[in-house]
Amino acid sequence: MRDISKDEELIIPEGVEVTVKSRIIKVKGERGTLVKDLHHINLEIEKKGNRIKLIVWHGARKHVACLRTVKAHIKNMITGVTKGFEYKMRYVYAHFPINVHIVEGKEIEIRNFLGEKVIRRVKMLEGVEIKVTENVKDELVLTGNDIENVSQSAAKIQQSTTVKNKDIRKFLDGIYVSERNIIGQGKK
Repeated sequence: MRDISKDEELIIPEGVEVTVKSRIIKVKGERGTLVKDLHHINLEIEKKGNRIKLIVWHGARKHVACLRTVKAHIKNMITGVTKGFEYKMRYVYAHFPINVHIVEGKEIEIRNFLGEKVIRRVKMLEGVEIKVTENVKDELVLTGNDIENVSQSAAKIQQSTTVKNKDIRKFLDGIYVSERNIIGQGKK
């Protein structure tokens, strides 16, 4: 069954400026600016005062589900420009210690993974900073404003250290995400 219209509403907090122009959403806050293009989703986006209204006309069930998806994207953008996102990763090894070197804060080099001579290089996506923590052994911290770029960079690091041609129940070596946080808050 199709409804005539479904809508979702989102309140913009103080200190955040949101502009909407032909389904391109630009969110500006104290930590920076994020832009998202939503041309591929057929919905109406209205900004009135400190509220954003998302409307779908004559939508089926799957089409109406896009409303909540877009609302979640905008919420994540607002959280990113006000607080930011942080992913913590730990490296796990049984015998050969994994050596990690950060090149200019934008690229990571993983050496001695399972005793291999190959150097694995992973470039961080735009707006993602990476550092090794001083007080915790074998931990990386990825921070940034865009949750998609931070999480995708963490996934690229984790996938670069997958064990090939061995029993993964026995060989648990790798770099894994241990925590996901909003900066300034506890665990998510």
